[in-house]
Amino acid sequence: MAKIIINEERCKGCELCITQCPKKIIALSKDKLNKKGFHPAELIDPDKCIGCAFCATTCPDVAIEVYR
Repeated sequence: MAKIIINEERCKGCELCITQCPKKIIALSKDKLNKKGFHPAELIDPDKCIGCAFCATTCPDVAIEVYR
């Protein structure tokens, strides 16, 4: 099963990973803020992740790791 880990402190909430995810399982956190004051991205349905890594390759801050 594939898995992604998002480094919340590196994420600036640009939403590029959200638009690239084919399964639409990434969203910005509504209740969390990182130290920089951004709402970080979070995985909302980990069981549907296919490990395509589109999110990680799109992230300009290298805040996402993909494990297959």
